[in-house]
Amino acid sequence: MRKQINKFAKASMYAYMNKQDAPFSELGYTELKYFDMDGAQCYAVSNDKEYALVFRGTEPSELSDVLADLNAIPRGSMTKGWVHSGFRNELDKIWDAILQHHSDHKKKKLYVCGHSLGAAMATIATSRIEESTKVEHLYTYGSPRVGTRKFVKNITTPHTRVVNNNDIVTTVPLFFMGYKHHGDLTYINYFGHIRKMSLWQIIKDKWRGRWRAFKKGQPFDGAYDHGMAYYVKYTDPVYAEGINK
Repeated sequence: MRKQINKFAKASMYAYMNKQDAPFSELGYTELKYFDMDGAQCYAVSNDKEYALVFRGTEPSELSDVLADLNAIPRGSMTKGWVHSGFRNELDKIWDAILQHHSDHKKKKLYVCGHSLGAAMATIATSRIEESTKVEHLYTYGSPRVGTRKFVKNITTPHTRVVNNNDIVTTVPLFFMGYKHHGDLTYINYFGHIRKMSLWQIIKDKWRGRWRAFKKGQPFDGAYDHGMAYYVKYTDPVYAEGINK
């Protein structure tokens, strides 16, 4: 399981790279399709057995990404729940192209993943795809809250939601606005270890992280913990073996 989490963490990191530089072949994928429309981006990578949608996350230099993150007005239906307007609008830009491309790969196992804004887009994409096609697994890293309780309850795909300590993006939009997280939490503690922890233990660990960051002169601990490189590092089985010796 950890190997898969790390595999799609790497894929989510590669999504930030240019098409010619992204080394998806290292993950066993032999085909690549890049979708890019008005700041919304996604890679579709595949081989003989698998097809994966890898959504690119927030890039501060892209105005559309910033606006998408800020547009938290819920949108949807009473029966399926409401989702964050900005995240949904970003996905809609490339959705038809994704569906058309995936139609030629429906016999392959489908995985979906992403980091930050990409994680939000991946979650909404999964909720749509699973209505007609099985999604093997959804992997998200540093994901914001995407939709309301009803939206979350309607998603049936297995979802591993990875959170690195004080990653600030995972705290927005605020829960009192009606937004909820989906998926099974995989929590990375202050020391970079993946641990099963109670809510109280997680709260204490987050305060430990804030205090240690303050003493190091790192006032923006939440932004620091959001870095995709840390998700790749801390989910690496080789890294886990090293810290457990």
